[in-house]
Amino acid sequence: MTTSDPHNTAANAGALEGKVALVTGAAGGIGKACAEALAAAGAAVHLVDQHSAASLATEIRGESHVVDLADADAIAELPREVDILVNNAGLQHVAPIHEFPVERFSLIHKVMVLAPFLLMQQCLPHMYAQRWGRLVHISSVHGLRASPYKSAYVAAKHALEGLSKTAALEGAEFGVTSNCVNPGYVRTPLVEDQIATQAQAHQISEDEVTERVLLSRTGIKKLIEPSEVAKSVLWLSGDQCPSMTGSSLSLDGGWTAH
Repeated sequence: MTTSDPHNTAANAGALEGKVALVTGAAGGIGKACAEALAAAGAAVHLVDQHSAASLATEIRGESHVVDLADADAIAELPREVDILVNNAGLQHVAPIHEFPVERFSLIHKVMVLAPFLLMQQCLPHMYAQRWGRLVHISSVHGLRASPYKSAYVAAKHALEGLSKTAALEGAEFGVTSNCVNPGYVRTPLVEDQIATQAQAHQISEDEVTERVLLSRTGIKKLIEPSEVAKSVLWLSGDQCPSMTGSSLSLDGGWTAH
């Protein structure tokens, strides 16, 4: 990593030396930024995604795993001796409840609820044995609030919030913390696809969609950068806040202040 990298600061360098991290959805967006930040802090990172993250893995001296997180058998093959688990992978589908495809609803919950549960089942025995571990879940403002037409995503994020809090209570005596990071709209391919789709549907520009639709409820009128989310994940992954557990850290530009 170069000194120009925003994650590679003197304060974080070496902070996670000797730790092993696993990040899902690591091939791009928030997951990629998290993998880079954790590696810059000294962690050995397993990058898990349905697409290969081999080039990034080489760059940060990590290991790429091409895995369909809807496949429980494939998840069972992933490393279990993990000190820091970052559940980030997600997908979206927009439709009213009465028209929402059942198979799509099921897929979203397999990837965004069942996969984090299975990964926690696999990693927690190691964390408990060494009496230290960090579970960090990339939730969303939609883990705290709802929006119409996103029933599967909102329900999945709310479930992830509950799962995180339960893990926090169960893991407390073993030195394991579990927290959610709750960003608003982040500049990722998933969000950019939504912007393009809505611009076409409403016959307005993508800039208008961003300001008038996505950011209508926020105080700060800009998309969040993946690196900002990654910095929060890095903070929760170390020893700076050992008493912070069962919490939801909002990065939403003031959305939930309403």
